[in-house]
Amino acid sequence: MASPQIEVIFDQSTSTFTYVVYEAAGSECAIIDSVLDYDPVAGRTSTAAADRVVEFVRANNLKVQWLLETHAHADHISAAPYLRRQLGGVIAIGDQIRVVQGVFKKVFNLQSEFLLDGAQFDHLFVADEIFYIGNLQAQALHVPGHTPADMAYLVGQEVAFVGDTLFMPDLGSARCDFPGGSASSLYRSVAKLLDLPPATRLFVCHDYPPAGRAPQCEATVTEQRAKNIHVGNGISEEEFIAMRTRRDATLGLPTLMLPSIQLNICAGVLPAPEENGVRYLKIPLDVTL
Repeated sequence: MASPQIEVIFDQSTSTFTYVVYEAAGSECAIIDSVLDYDPVAGRTSTAAADRVVEFVRANNLKVQWLLETHAHADHISAAPYLRRQLGGVIAIGDQIRVVQGVFKKVFNLQSEFLLDGAQFDHLFVADEIFYIGNLQAQALHVPGHTPADMAYLVGQEVAFVGDTLFMPDLGSARCDFPGGSASSLYRSVAKLLDLPPATRLFVCHDYPPAGRAPQCEATVTEQRAKNIHVGNGISEEEFIAMRTRRDATLGLPTLMLPSIQLNICAGVLPAPEENGVRYLKIPLDVTL
C-alpha cells in the first residue's frame, strides 16, 4: 500500500495546521481541520486560508473525498462548508459531537429546531471506524478529554492526525476545562496514541512555539514518549490530572471561542440571513463556561 502524502498549510492568525492527505497527484484526498478567516473586531469572514487549500487541491488534480474535523474547535471557524461548495467532499466528525451540541445548545439558547443528532454533518464516525481516502486505509480513533468528541485519524498505519489531544513535545497537551472536558480521559487518550508503533508520525492541529522556535507540526511517538513535558517519561495519571487542573485554572477563554463553537457544532455552516439580509451570531453575556 502506498504511503500517504501530506501537504501542510499553516494559518498564522489562528496557529492552525490544515492538512491535505492523499496518495498521489490525481487521487482522492482528505482535508483535515480547515480554517475560515474571521475578524472578531469587524465581524467579517473571508476565505484566504481556505483558498490556499483550494489552490493546492486543484493544482494537483485531487478529488476531495473527506472534509475531516478532529473536534468542534474553539479557536477557529471551520471552512468545511466553503470547501464543500468549491471542491465537494463529505464533512465528518466523531459521533460524540452530539454531546458537545447538547452542552452548547444551552449556552447559546439555540432554538428547538437545532437538533442534537449530529445531522448538521454529512457523516459521524464511531470509535475505531475504518474508512478509506482513495486507496489509503484510515481509522477514526476516539480520543476524548479536550472535548468529549475529539477524534484522531490514523492513515496508512504510518501517520496520525491528533487534533488538540497532543501538542509538540515542548508544549505538552491540550486544556481540559471546557464543558465536557476531562483530564483523566485525556490521559487515557494520549496513552492510546503513544501505544501506536514508535515510528508513527503524529501531526498536531496547533502550535504556539516559544520564542526562537518556528512553528512545527509533527513528532514521532518515540519523540512524544521521551520529550513531551506533560505526558512523557512515564508521568502517572494522578500527576497529569493535578498538573492539568492547576494549569487550566490559569487559562482564559480563547479569543474566538464564542463565535467558533456556535458555528462548529453546526459543521461550520453560517446562520441564515435575517430579514435584512445580515447573518448574526449570539454572544452570551455574564455566562461562566
